Amino acid sequence: MTDPRPDGRQRDELRPVRLERGANPYAEGSCLVRCGGTLVMCTASVQDGVPGWRRGSGLGWVTAEYAMLPRATTERTLRERRGPGGRTAEIQRLIGRSLRAAVSTMAFGERTITIDCDVLQADGGTRTAAITGGTVALADACAWIGRETEAADPFGGLVAAVSVGLVGGEPVLDLSYAEDRTAGVDANIVMREPDRFIEVQGTAEDGFFARADLDGLLDLAHTGMGVLFEQQRAALGR
Repeated sequence: MTDPRPDGRQRDELRPVRLERGANPYAEGSCLVRCGGTLVMCTASVQDGVPGWRRGSGLGWVTAEYAMLPRATTERTLRERRGPGGRTAEIQRLIGRSLRAAVSTMAFGERTITIDCDVLQADGGTRTAAITGGTVALADACAWIGRETEAADPFGGLVAAVSVGLVGGEPVLDLSYAEDRTAGVDANIVMREPDRFIEVQGTAEDGFFARADLDGLLDLAHTGMGVLFEQQRAALGR
């Protein structure tokens, strides 16, 4: 890039990532994830019972909830006391879909694993951080099921997510808020290790972008995923 990124990173460089496994001693799985200035607490709870449409199947379920604390940003936002708003609901569905792809089987009895993703501090990439940290919490919750019940550990593989975009016409990895708000193209990529796509969300904020731009962004995301998968394995001791 002709101008340095706001935090001095190279265009293909992630913000510093830290995954603190077991940050909540009460949950069956947890991870406090920091990606630069974004901080998300992910907790996984295992509870008996499944949604009504799944009862009697003998199968479990994995779901997610997402919330942002009132002062996670520079100005206070209101709590969503009447249920999740449209943006929150969309993010919850994305996180749930992504984390279900990390599970190899739902045959762990009629139990629900709920991953709560609470944003403590937001500086861009909150949903991608939630998926990356939520996977670590989910892996430990699945291991808990394997230890404490007659079901086998249902965890299948690592899932991570990262944002990419075109800023000033150039592709960059892991956008901060300052970059996200000026990006011409903003995309969130979710993958399962090593190279399988789960979700590709990309939007031109003003106009359109070319197929070559998309290919470049996907290559950039794949580079970042390798680092995130390595961080997840280190956190889990794998």
